[in-house]
Amino acid sequence: MGLDERLCPRCARPLVHVGSAFAAPRHRDTAAWRTLSVLLHAGVRFHKSCCGGPGYRPRSLSEVRARMTYARRTGEPFSTALVLRELP
Repeated sequence: MGLDERLCPRCARPLVHVGSAFAAPRHRDTAAWRTLSVLLHAGVRFHKSCCGGPGYRPRSLSEVRARMTYARRTGEPFSTALVLRELP
């Protein structure tokens, strides 16, 4: 474990720094949490840019599915396809 790595107080597994622009979904919104899980596992984070927030992030599983289909068809990396505001 690195010096800057922090552990979850509940399960003792390493925490993921998702960025300062992150806003957690409501506790019971399981679809939003699943969407967030896909984004985080693909390496998408919520860091602020010089012009404001983190940019576009999918908010539903259908948006995630559409972008993952696009990535498979084009060879675009998942992490890049997931943050496209509109698909070509």
